[in-house]
Amino acid sequence: EVQVLESGGGLAEAGGSLRLSCTVSGLIVSSRAMGWFRQAPGKEREGVACIMWTGRSSYYEDSVKGRFTVSRDNAKTTLYLQMDSLKSDDTAIYYCAADRQAYRACSGSPADFHYWGQGTQVTVSS
Repeated sequence: EVQVLESGGGLAEAGGSLRLSCTVSGLIVSSRAMGWFRQAPGKEREGVACIMWTGRSSYYEDSVKGRFTVSRDNAKTTLYLQMDSLKSDDTAIYYCAADRQAYRACSGSPADFHYWGQGTQVTVSS
């Protein structure tokens, strides 16, 4: 059984930082792109960042470029999202997911990802 578990969410002030982590079990993720997504109330889920199995990050949503950094540790099957200079618009539930297909280039589309966690809430106060 594949399990995806996000952690590290919480409350932060605007301008502050949070670091999200995501651990995966039951799936070989070293050959898959991994992504972070978020969904704010009343909005569709959107891609935030994606990192290829090689460790090269190849997608950031425009509003987070220069503020968020995605990284991964394949030995620990863990994905990270460092979020700096947080804004109130970053408030959302953040999800981690693994690409449904191995050895494929990164995508910001949720439809390309199959294995999802339950999400972690990030709230940024202005």
